[in-house]
Amino acid sequence: MMISEDKQNSIVAKWLLIGVGMLIVQVLLGGITRLTGSGLSITEWDPIMGAIPPLNHSQWEKAFDGYQQIAQYKYLNNHFTLSDFKFIFFWEWFHRLWARLMGLVFLFPFIYFLWKGYFKKWMILPLIMLFVLGGLQGLIGWIMVSTGLNDQNLYVTHFSLAIHFIAAMILTGYTLIFALSIIIPSRQRVRNGSLKKFAFIILALLTLQLIYGSFMAGLKAAVTAPTWPSINGSFIPSGIFTKDFIKNALHNPIAIQLIHRTLAYIIFILVILWWVKARKVKISSAFNKAKNWLLVLVLSQVLLGILTVVNSTSIVAGKFGVFELLAELHQLTGMLLLLCLLSVLYILKFSRE
Repeated sequence: MMISEDKQNSIVAKWLLIGVGMLIVQVLLGGITRLTGSGLSITEWDPIMGAIPPLNHSQWEKAFDGYQQIAQYKYLNNHFTLSDFKFIFFWEWFHRLWARLMGLVFLFPFIYFLWKGYFKKWMILPLIMLFVLGGLQGLIGWIMVSTGLNDQNLYVTHFSLAIHFIAAMILTGYTLIFALSIIIPSRQRVRNGSLKKFAFIILALLTLQLIYGSFMAGLKAAVTAPTWPSINGSFIPSGIFTKDFIKNALHNPIAIQLIHRTLAYIIFILVILWWVKARKVKISSAFNKAKNWLLVLVLSQVLLGILTVVNSTSIVAGKFGVFELLAELHQLTGMLLLLCLLSVLYILKFSRE
């Protein structure tokens, strides 16, 4: 039976949106991997056979021995038993397994759609870009892990963590925009250059904020100042604005938390101002939904950020408790906020478009 072009487009778009959902889950799994200290538990990169975990005691001992050679075990987790190791191994293995599953979910439907002729000519280049970005993300992930597989570093660097996260967000955002370009009709898009320019400013600040969120995670900066609204009793910690400000802004956990908080307040205010201006535009149901979700998400994000910081003292090694749950929700809301903003930017058009 012949399927209409609209139906074909709908199927392709749903496939892409499934990919967006799986990418969000993958980033959250990465967050759990980080929060449980599991990221360095697998010391080899084996894209094919690595999908199979150790199956007997001898294989588990070999995997554990590999972990015992790196600094994280020697100086931090040298009390670990094989049972402890199996716990952290699971999360890193599952994180990698989910990545492989995403590859299959992309590849097999891609072959089927190509065979059936579902793809239009204009879709070919974006599809190639998805392949490239997906492969690049896997490579970046391994490079990130490799920064901690040595005799000096207890964790991966916060810079590599930020690169890995932002690359994941670029891939996720690109996939979302691709799907929206298929399912949102031209009549639902809105011509408003000033709103779009305003949204681009928010996007730039939000991107910087997500980078600093990665710095917070990589340096475990929340626990250095588990107070709000002050930062350990001071709104501007002393010694931050010195001649070494750049070094502080990139390496000092207190300075990084100050910047992260400040960006959150600025973005919060700008989104409210943007929403007040955007609420006058009511000609598109897609835009109406996106603009309102943007407001809800930024409110939720700020609240979760505060709760995450003040609960950071509840961290218990090897446990997934209140702090870890809040941190995951904070990360999820941050991702959804970015994706919602990208949706707004796609729906909005400059006058000349």
